[in-house]
Amino acid sequence: MKWTSLNELREKYLSFFESKGHLRLGSFSLVPNNDKSLLLINSGMAPMKKYFTGEVTPPRNRVTTCQKCIRTPDLERVGHTARHGTYFEMLGNFSFGDYFKNEAIQWAWEFLTVTLEIPKDLLWPSVYEEDDEAYAIWRDKIGVDESHIVRLGKEDNFWEHGTGPCGPCSEIYFDRGEKYGCGSKDCKPGCECDRYMEIWNNVFSQFNNMGDGTYTELEHKNIDTGMGLERLACVMQDVDNMFEVDTIRNIIDTVCAISGKTYGKDAKNDISIRAITDHSRAATFMISDGIMPSNEGRGYVLRRLIRRAARHGKMLGINRPFLVEMCEAVIKENKGAYTELDEKETLIKKVLATEEAAFGKTIDQGLAIIADITKDGGVVSGEDAFRLYDTYGFPLDLTKDILAEKNMTVDEETFNALMQQQRQKAREGRKAADAESWKSDGISFDNVAETVFTGYTDEVTRGTVKAIAVDGEKVDAISEGSRGIIVLDTTCFYAESGGQVGDTGIIETENGCFVVENTTKNGGVFMHFGTQEKGIFTVEDEVTAVIDNARRNAIRRNHTAAHLLQAGLRKVLGTHVEQAGQLVNEKAVRFDFTHFSALTKDEIDEVEAFVNGAILSGIEVDNREMPIDEAKKLGAMALFGEKYGDVVRVVAAADTSVELCGGTHVSNTAKIGLFHIISESGIAAGVRRIEAVTGVNVLDTLIHYKDIIDNAAAAQKCANFEELAIRTAALVSESKEKDKKIAALEAKLAGGKLDDIMKSAENIGGVTVVKAVLDGASSEEIRSMAEKVKGDNPLAVAVFAGVNEGKLSFAAACSADAVKKGTNAGQIVRAVAEIAGGKGGGRPDFAMAGGKDVALAGKAIDAVTDIVKNQIGE
Repeated sequence: MKWTSLNELREKYLSFFESKGHLRLGSFSLVPNNDKSLLLINSGMAPMKKYFTGEVTPPRNRVTTCQKCIRTPDLERVGHTARHGTYFEMLGNFSFGDYFKNEAIQWAWEFLTVTLEIPKDLLWPSVYEEDDEAYAIWRDKIGVDESHIVRLGKEDNFWEHGTGPCGPCSEIYFDRGEKYGCGSKDCKPGCECDRYMEIWNNVFSQFNNMGDGTYTELEHKNIDTGMGLERLACVMQDVDNMFEVDTIRNIIDTVCAISGKTYGKDAKNDISIRAITDHSRAATFMISDGIMPSNEGRGYVLRRLIRRAARHGKMLGINRPFLVEMCEAVIKENKGAYTELDEKETLIKKVLATEEAAFGKTIDQGLAIIADITKDGGVVSGEDAFRLYDTYGFPLDLTKDILAEKNMTVDEETFNALMQQQRQKAREGRKAADAESWKSDGISFDNVAETVFTGYTDEVTRGTVKAIAVDGEKVDAISEGSRGIIVLDTTCFYAESGGQVGDTGIIETENGCFVVENTTKNGGVFMHFGTQEKGIFTVEDEVTAVIDNARRNAIRRNHTAAHLLQAGLRKVLGTHVEQAGQLVNEKAVRFDFTHFSALTKDEIDEVEAFVNGAILSGIEVDNREMPIDEAKKLGAMALFGEKYGDVVRVVAAADTSVELCGGTHVSNTAKIGLFHIISESGIAAGVRRIEAVTGVNVLDTLIHYKDIIDNAAAAQKCANFEELAIRTAALVSESKEKDKKIAALEAKLAGGKLDDIMKSAENIGGVTVVKAVLDGASSEEIRSMAEKVKGDNPLAVAVFAGVNEGKLSFAAACSADAVKKGTNAGQIVRAVAEIAGGKGGGRPDFAMAGGKDVALAGKAIDAVTDIVKNQIGE
């Protein structure tokens, strides 16, 4: 067999199955589409589950893919072994009720032995122990000697996951040679040693698990093939593991070039080199699919990967940001097959640079805290682990990684309890989304044909009632006064999707009227929610659907404005800007986008001017369907992570804005009227939000602004609003002068108070120890006093408790010479805070903490003497 590169292997496989009548599909996004059971796509068949279940019709009955996958259950093992990784590619050929075992087995054998020229005597098929059909195909049609066919039990060669479709497997193993074996004469596939490596798995989905121990035959049988691309490359390149495969080894070489280390020379360094290599691959692909670092869900997985890679960089002696260079290497090796990497390169680099910089600000402090809390060994408390996560950005698995190197563990139960408390508080603080009141209550309209939507051109449509639901149940009629759902065969009502709200209006007959308060859809079925205001509607009634056109026009204005806004943001800020979410209704447009700093006033003004310029230019807006290849040639912007069909709808305002979009829009930008940005804010790491208004809503906003200005002018007794700025500037100046005088008086009082406190200072081993409880003192005041003692005295420790409006805070400061003698402000403040039921910490020279029980402030401060004695060994 001939050495073959990973990229060439991928192409050979896909081309081979195209020649067998399969439709080649691009990899689906790593973000599951309408599948809440998965956090990230983890196998080749995962994004096609609904094709297998029949919920969605596949584009063809034969499909082949190379799917990007992420698996993180063994994240803590990545780097420590050469066998574990988080990112990989899965080759697959799939049959949805078309071919079955005979073709699947023959094509697998043909690809491996003819296309790749792998010697037949190195391949060993396995079958499920009861699958005589597959066994016979291998023996009689393929011609494999029975001595090379292995029957394995249910645990190894039968795929099932609870009730539903399932079936036997037939795997193909590659014999790596005796040097990888266990030496047993009975060694063969199924043995626990490393000699036989599975490279191909055919799953024959032919049964339905009834859940009671019985199985029935499926009417339509399916094929699900999985083969790890990196694993196959190991075979074709004769290397031991995935990190030696050509494209991945090139990324390893980049780590080595940056760190100055040599792979394979030092086992400890190799762990870090492998971890950085794997995590750089995973992070680059995740960001390219629209995942942003966060503290929840898949965003948290990404954050863990980036921060784990950054920490391993520190371990290799890399003391500067380097992950952008790593992503360049990943993109270079993979952009031929995944063009989105090239398209999103700017964004990927910005996300990595921002996240690495954010972690860089706290990593050294966090590592110092870990060194402090681990110096005595044992189990690290859940509270300390949570503080490392909450304050210093250390994910738990990163803390566990570091502890494992010291043969220590952490109290995960307490950590998880604290995490749960934090999540609960966050949930309670969030209001339920408006759409919650419009859920379909689990009503299934599976037997109803997809609705024909005419709303791109029509504002009134004739249709037939095809289904009615009231109180969560399907009914044949809806009577006056009842609230419910009506489904029509044809409608002009837009159903909520793509960030655009659903239409409102009426559905009427000569004697009846249903007021539509919202429209959503389930699959292709449009559901009109509302109240039967007059008469009775029954299934199969002929009705007229009429949208609220004034409201629809306002929505159109805002939706087209959102497109112009994105174009303006990309022009002003850069092409890394991508839509990260939006809400378009009749009142405003809310647009979320990827960017890594707050917009300046000049940037906001420039974006606003760009949009208004496009409006005043009166650009015709073209809204039509076309083949996706044609849309790409036009440069149409696509939504992050979306999977599009062969035909797409493109909304184009000349060359100003061209986007794939299924929403409703104005026919000319002039119809938007005016555009005004209300606010700009950050909503997550690397994600900003702009809220804006258009049309008459701009006029309403301007009137509101004028009312505020007039009221402010009147309050300051200005003859007119033009005097307001002058009068306000004068008041601010007066206020600043008063603040200076107050600060000077407070400093004088604090100085006098501090002089009195210094009189009662203790001398412990040559260290001046100053401590006191200060009633009415804020946290800022005790901070200043502690810092002053430290600055004025070369060998001093100052610890103050401030009690202000029922809140208790502590500040501790140690001068440089006191630190050299063994004192540590972070440890002191943590110890005193714990006495008062609080927690905190910080640097050896300065730290602050909070307490819960004000009554214990005195007891906590009294403990300072003994704490300092213990630290300096007195």
